[in-house]
Amino acid sequence: MVVVGNCLYVESENTKLLIDAGVSLKKIETGLKTLNVSPSSLDGILVTHEHSDHIQSLGNLSKKFDLPVYANSETFDAMPKQTDKISTENINKFKVTEKFQIKDIEINPFSIPHDAANPCGFNISNNSDKISIATDIGHMTNAILKQLEDSKFILLESNYDSEVLKYSKYPYLLKQRIAGPNGHLSNEVASKVINYLLQGKLKTAMLGHLSKESNFPELAYQTVVDEIISSGTDVSKLNLSVASRDKVGDLIHI
Repeated sequence: MVVVGNCLYVESENTKLLIDAGVSLKKIETGLKTLNVSPSSLDGILVTHEHSDHIQSLGNLSKKFDLPVYANSETFDAMPKQTDKISTENINKFKVTEKFQIKDIEINPFSIPHDAANPCGFNISNNSDKISIATDIGHMTNAILKQLEDSKFILLESNYDSEVLKYSKYPYLLKQRIAGPNGHLSNEVASKVINYLLQGKLKTAMLGHLSKESNFPELAYQTVVDEIISSGTDVSKLNLSVASRDKVGDLIHI
């Protein structure tokens, strides 16, 4: 797996997928090139939701390389400018309540609370290995926690620090949206989620979707470390990192 911004590349023995395409087409092509992966060899693009920072180059990427796109009906309907660029043959609709298969990878989508048409996260499984992608979450629920259990890797939103957000330059209404039940996940909540999952099979966690205005990578990272230490858990059990907005991340093997 490799992450750059809101774009995650996942590869199994027989399958190559992108989750979201929230950066420029050039960045995606460059990122894949560093892995010696041709964009035309991708088996599909999974879409979490229709916000522009997750679908920036979706239509152009699908059109240029003739790639299948997987999203739910409400998400396709909510991004007409992107959907219009995708050929009919490459439009694949799934239900958030149903698993589906792409070659040797099983995808289990699950609903998340966010101010989008029908946003979702993904559990991606190959044999006994499971990874989870859960970003743009307004608040954590027991149902989502249940979905994340037994993951060996998670890309989890850690969007803002409550105190930094309070004193940021954002207008009041935007601050309310970010911290609201359909906004984003804070460092504090993300740290508790990771600490909980660490009691199971979790080995590697990446913090993603950090705000430029109301967070710092070092702060998000340290909040998780402090939470793990305070619970008495050995912090060395976890491989923790922070996703870059602009640079291609390191390759992670599960």
